[in-house]
Amino acid sequence: MNNRINGFMIWAKENGWTITKNPGNDVNLSDSFIARYKEIPNEYLDFSSVVKQCITPSEKTWFLCENEYNNRSDTEFKWNEFELLSLEAAMDDEKWKSEITAWWDSYLPIVMSVDGGYSFYAIDLTNEKGAIVRGYEPEFEEVEKAANNLEEFFDLIMSNTIEFQ
Repeated sequence: MNNRINGFMIWAKENGWTITKNPGNDVNLSDSFIARYKEIPNEYLDFSSVVKQCITPSEKTWFLCENEYNNRSDTEFKWNEFELLSLEAAMDDEKWKSEITAWWDSYLPIVMSVDGGYSFYAIDLTNEKGAIVRGYEPEFEEVEKAANNLEEFFDLIMSNTIEFQ
């Protein structure tokens, strides 16, 4: 296991997060998910291979893992909930809908939050490959860069530069 992932898991557990290890240490994502996201960064696959569930103490922010991506989670939110909300807002505007879908094809959501409004963190798969971006309502597709990569993202969380309750 990657030392940074292990360090983050230890830190999270010590800080009251709910961490459930993935007993099989592998990731089995659905064919439709893999067809959409062909190049998931290895560092996130590594994280998903050891973490089944990762939830903040408030239970208002959580990492998306295999069960969420395969729609087998007991959470009320789907892994692509914010994309679905944007598509709903586009109503019958097919051009806008295709732009929304194309945008989300380039950003893999990895963290969802309902703490103080809807927000998410995602991995940029196209522009700055591997960078972590943050988006929030009402314009989910307008994002800002939060970290250069997943390891830096973990470091920012552990240093409380990025705060989750």
